[in-house]
Amino acid sequence: MENMINVNEETPAKPVAEIHKGGSENSKINNIDLLMDVTLRVSVELGRTRMQLARILELQHGSVVELDRLAGDPVDVLVNDRMVARGEVVVVDDKFGVRITEMVSSSGEKVTS
Repeated sequence: MENMINVNEETPAKPVAEIHKGGSENSKINNIDLLMDVTLRVSVELGRTRMQLARILELQHGSVVELDRLAGDPVDVLVNDRMVARGEVVVVDDKFGVRITEMVSSSGEKVTS
């Protein structure tokens, strides 16, 4: 019973950098380096629309869905469903891509550089 840990007892947490430095003063890790291998979902939104279920069920090969944006309008770049930038659609080696034209703050405003 002496080796049991009391779960109600608080244990102070060590900073992540302290845990990973292995006790050596010379080896320091930047906090951002710990996140560099994290995979995030990036998506590009061309536009949106609302449709009734009956119309969605009528969709078939070749159907055209009208979006709320015009051709040439900037597209939204989202990371984990949060908008981080706007850009323009480009074609690179027969593949679509997005050229970032502006970064967006968490409040949705353009970030000035």
